[in-house]
Amino acid sequence: MDKVVGNFDWGALCMPTLPWSTSIRKMPFFGRNDETPLLISCVMGLQHAFAMIGGLIVPPFVVMKFSVNIADVKLQQYAIAASLIISGLCTILNCVQIPIPGTKFVLGTGMLSVIGTSFGFLPVYEAAIAAMKTDGVDGEDAYGKMLGTTMVCCLFEIVLSFVPKGALRKLFPPIVTGPAVMLIGAGLTGTGMKYWGGGAVCAEMAWKNHRHAYPLVGGFFPQMKITAKYNGTNHESGFVRIPAIPGTTASAGGMACGGGFPFKTCCEAGDVVLPFGSPEMVGLGFSVILFLIIVELFGSPFMKNCNVFIALLFGYFVAGVSEKCIGDKCWNYIVNTKIESADAVTFLWVKSFKLGFYGPAVFPMLVAFLVTTVETIGDIGATYDASEEPTDTEEYDKSIQGGLLSDGVCSFFAAIGTGMPNTTFSQNNGVISLTKCASRRAGIACGIWLLFMGVFAKVSGIISSIPDCVIGGMTTFLFCNVFVSGLKVTSQADLNSRRNRIILAVSMGLGLGVGMVPHIVADFRASGNTSAFWPCEGQFREGDVCTDAEKGVRQGVIIFLSTPYCIGTVAALLLNLILPKDMEVLRSDGDAPAEAGKA
Repeated sequence: MDKVVGNFDWGALCMPTLPWSTSIRKMPFFGRNDETPLLISCVMGLQHAFAMIGGLIVPPFVVMKFSVNIADVKLQQYAIAASLIISGLCTILNCVQIPIPGTKFVLGTGMLSVIGTSFGFLPVYEAAIAAMKTDGVDGEDAYGKMLGTTMVCCLFEIVLSFVPKGALRKLFPPIVTGPAVMLIGAGLTGTGMKYWGGGAVCAEMAWKNHRHAYPLVGGFFPQMKITAKYNGTNHESGFVRIPAIPGTTASAGGMACGGGFPFKTCCEAGDVVLPFGSPEMVGLGFSVILFLIIVELFGSPFMKNCNVFIALLFGYFVAGVSEKCIGDKCWNYIVNTKIESADAVTFLWVKSFKLGFYGPAVFPMLVAFLVTTVETIGDIGATYDASEEPTDTEEYDKSIQGGLLSDGVCSFFAAIGTGMPNTTFSQNNGVISLTKCASRRAGIACGIWLLFMGVFAKVSGIISSIPDCVIGGMTTFLFCNVFVSGLKVTSQADLNSRRNRIILAVSMGLGLGVGMVPHIVADFRASGNTSAFWPCEGQFREGDVCTDAEKGVRQGVIIFLSTPYCIGTVAALLLNLILPKDMEVLRSDGDAPAEAGKA
C-alpha cells in the first residue's frame, strides 16, 4: 500500500495559508531517482501539468487565431491539442534520458525537467506569416512554410548541444541573454493587452478604422448611441453590435455594426459583441488578475503552483455566469457550440499542412534558437539547484548536453507533428521547490497528464470557448512573467559596470523601441507589405519595384528589424564582443584596484 499511497503530509500541500502567517511547513523531500509512490507521482505530475498548461495553449492559439485563420475554430482546437500532446511526449523523453549508442552523449536531462511550446518563437511566427499573407500566401500554407523552416533551423541548436557549455557561457553571458528574454516578454505583453481589451484582431482593426474618425477618450471609445430594433421595439444602447437576428439592424453614425457585419471593429465574446476596450471586456480579463492575487494571498502550496490555471478557470466561470443585456434581450459571453463541435478524441496529423521553406525567417529563427539554447542552460542549472543536486559533476554536464539536444530534437519532432518549436520550461522549478519533489517519476506523470489532456479534444474545445478578454488577462501576466525571468537573468550581471549599462541601454532601447513603434520599419497588416524603410512595388515613388530575390532579402531584414528580441539580442551580442572591459582605477585610500564603474 505504501508503494501506491505512501506516507505523505498532504495537509502541508493542500491547506490554505494566511497572509500574516509566519509558520513554516515541512514536507519530505524526494530526490531525482527516488521511487515515489504512485499517488504522489500522479498528484505531483498534475501540479507540473497545471503549471505548464497556460503557457502551452497560448502560442498555438495566438498564431492560429490571429495569424493563420480567425474563423477556423477546429484549426485552433487542433493546434492546442497538438501542443499538449507534443509537450507530453517530449517531457517524458527528457525525464527518462536516453544514451546515444557508441558515444558519451545522451538525449534528455534525466531530471524533472519539462519541455513545452516556446514563447520565444511566437513573434517570429507572427511576423513571418503576416509577411507571407501580404504577398498572397494562404495562412495555412504560410504556417506550413514556417514548420519547414523550423525543421532546418533547429539543426543549429542540435549542433550547439555538442559545444562545451563553458564556451557558450563565455560567448553569451547574462548581459546578453537577460535582455533577450526581457525583450521576448516585452514584445508579447502588448499582444496580451490586445486580447485583454477584446481580441487582437479587433484591436488592430479598431485602430486602423477609427484612429482618425473616433479619437480615444480615457482609454475607451466614446459611447455612441445605437438603436436596435427587434420584435417591433426600439432599444438604445452604447456601441454594441446585435448578433445577426432576422429583422434586426443596428447603426451608429451611418456605420453598420450588425446584420452583415462589414466592419470588424467590434470584439466578439460568445454572442456578445462590444467595441475594443469596453469596460465589460476589461472587467472579465481583470477577474483573472484579481484571482491570481487572491490565490497568492490565501492559496495552499498546491494552488499557488497552478495559480495561472486556477485563475483562468475563475475568469471562465465569471464569463459563464455573466450576460450582456439590452432591454429585455440578453446575450451570453460563452456559448457551447465550440465545445459541442470539438472531437471526442484527437491526435497528431489529424490536420496537416503542406511543408515549405521561408528564407526571410531563417535569421530571426536562428536568433530565437540561440536565445533558447542559453536560456535552457540556465533553466537546467536552476533545476539542479531546486533538486538539491551538485552542479560541479560530470552528470550535470551530461544533463546540459542532453537537454540542449532534447530541445533541438523535440523542436524537429514538433514541426513534423504540426506544432511550434519546443524548449525547456523554467517555471516548473518553482513547483519543485514548493512541493519538495524532484523525482523523475513526477516528470513522467506530468507528460502522461499532458498527453491525456491533448488526446481528449474536448479540453481544447473548452479552451477555445474562453473569451479573448479572459485569455488576455492570463496571457498579459504570463508574457510579463517572461520579462521578469529575463530581469532575473540580467541581475546576475554587474550593472554597476559602465560597459554593461551601455550594452543594456542600447539593446533594450532598440528592442523596446521597435516593439512600441514597429511601423518605423514595416506594417505587415497593411496590404502590399508597406515600408518606408525599404520601399517596394512603387509605394512611394515611381520605380520602387523589387525583384523576387530582393523581396526575400527585404522581408528577412524587415522581420529581423521589427522583432524586438532579434535586433536587441544581436546588438547586445555585438557590443559584448567589441566593447573593452572597464578600466581599473586606484581608490584614494589605497592601492586596491576597483572597476571604474564601481569607483
